[in-house]
Amino acid sequence: MEELINLQLFAETNITQTADLDPAISVDYTSRIATNIDELRKVLGINQLTPMANGTVIKSYKLTKENTPDQVGEGETIGMTKITRKLAWQKEIVLKKYRKVATAEAIQKVGAQKAINDTDAKMTLELQKDIKKDFFASLATGTGKVTGKGLQAALANAWGQVEVRFEDLTIDPIYFVSPLDVAEYLGGAQITTQNVFGFQYIEGFLGLGTAIISPRLAKGTAFATAKQNLTGAYIPNGGDVASKFGLTYDETGLIGMTHSTITSNATIETLALSGVQFWPEYVDGVFKVSIEAATTASGTGA
Repeated sequence: MEELINLQLFAETNITQTADLDPAISVDYTSRIATNIDELRKVLGINQLTPMANGTVIKSYKLTKENTPDQVGEGETIGMTKITRKLAWQKEIVLKKYRKVATAEAIQKVGAQKAINDTDAKMTLELQKDIKKDFFASLATGTGKVTGKGLQAALANAWGQVEVRFEDLTIDPIYFVSPLDVAEYLGGAQITTQNVFGFQYIEGFLGLGTAIISPRLAKGTAFATAKQNLTGAYIPNGGDVASKFGLTYDETGLIGMTHSTITSNATIETLALSGVQFWPEYVDGVFKVSIEAATTASGTGA
């Protein structure tokens, strides 16, 4: 009688397969990055990110007063004040793609943790850098200008200009400052900072509002605006894109990621997709702050 061959006896064991890497690793990273983005959204004071299709044009505006009518006497017709909302800039929000591979040799030499997970962490840092780079580029389009001698005076002047610009609103001022200026002002004073999305930030800095500290800013340059002037959008990574590419994503859909076993060259490939963008709605509500050298020593304390 012919015996059936048990093919399982001939199957190789201890093989790292796609199922071992996805969705476990992808879920961990998408959840972590999405949480960081959401925390940054909250610090910036943005209520929610707006989902948009790839290629949607985002816009920033400037309000301009066209005329100043003369005051009139009792009973006379009051002249019209004309305010126009002009387009300052526009750009497409696009899906950004990130890909890397870990070779079989690298996995064999240093293990999956270093070859796959640690390099994934490095790649996600690049993703974060691109989001921050685009955001600071949009801040740089601000048309307001403020100067002051020393950090405290400069930010105080900026606070005043932001309050005037948004005089009809209850606002929360926010500042973006170089760590070199903060260090020079504080000296050896100890301060308590919080961290989000690679930023350090201080609530109630100098009693003026939230200060986000970033090395992307040159010493002597800061930006100020109102949280209510900042907005954000993202390209959802669910739906057809996720199903076709096998992306893992959390309920927000901010980030999509997958890991694939490529047998043709013996590698594990990581693919990440992101389309998150933050920007100011009104460029005339963003003030570039020039911090001049203080004539007297600054105080310490935040």
